[in-house]
Amino acid sequence: MKKFIWTFTAFLVASNPVLAATTEGMKDLMPKGTQAPDFALEDVSSGTEFSLKDFAGKKALMVAFICRHCPYVQHVKKALAQLGKDYGDKDIAIVAISANDAQAFPDDAPDKLSEMAKEEGFTFPFLYDETQKVAKVYTAVATPDVFIFDADQKLVYRGQFDDTRPGGNKEATGADVRAALDALIAGQPVSSEQKPAIGCSIKWKK
Repeated sequence: MKKFIWTFTAFLVASNPVLAATTEGMKDLMPKGTQAPDFALEDVSSGTEFSLKDFAGKKALMVAFICRHCPYVQHVKKALAQLGKDYGDKDIAIVAISANDAQAFPDDAPDKLSEMAKEEGFTFPFLYDETQKVAKVYTAVATPDVFIFDADQKLVYRGQFDDTRPGGNKEATGADVRAALDALIAGQPVSSEQKPAIGCSIKWKK
């Protein structure tokens, strides 16, 4: 049933590219406590391959599914870059992944993603999921869609970057994910009050 819901939602948003995607009502697709799915993806800038084991031993791992062309990501990109810098000396790991169909959306091709990483000063790996298998096993829906795992790499947060939106009157800060990361760093439980992610739908290959 879960697979059907995810597949139907993916079809719905893919058939209407202007429709915003949200994880609301879909939290059970990756329940809290789920072990982080493994991956083996290349960084768009260095070509270095990263997998889950490269981020082991940290108090937290944040996996953010983003892209370049989406206005929701454009809205948060500077705050995401700043988050990477602010937490660079903390015992956490951050990784961004893009899974969009680059043929249909050339701005989300690896070379363009590399340009974005350099322009924004990303200090964390930015990986490209060409087959889209990683996005599917993570049940990623939107860009941005954020997953945070604890020291055992078990899911403790899945939802929005913060409550700001493009076209609004507030700048992005990453308040929601910062609160989750700060709790893990302090050895405290992450709040169960988590708001669903909302953004552009991931652009699935047909």
